[in-house]
Amino acid sequence: MANINFVNENREVIAADGANLRLKAMENQIDLYTLKGKLLNCGGYGQCGTCIVEVVEGMENLSPKTPVEERMLKKKPDTYRLACQTTVNGPVSVRTKPK
Repeated sequence: MANINFVNENREVIAADGANLRLKAMENQIDLYTLKGKLLNCGGYGQCGTCIVEVVEGMENLSPKTPVEERMLKKKPDTYRLACQTTVNGPVSVRTKPK
């Protein structure tokens, strides 16, 4: 089991290993999107780049970055991930809507 700590929301969610980060956030009413993201949302296919989260702790417990993430996040810090492309395999803390 994996605990996902959403720092900004002060909420912890329990997920099965291999769970998709975006889906777990949505299932628990955690808003990942800014206004732009709400308008341009691709539905979890990694094409819009609007579900960005910052990994505060536990990067080693996430799936490796996908080629889509490498392309979409190449000018962002290494701690940024696309929630739709990320699976969780252990405890992690993330910050939604990083600046």
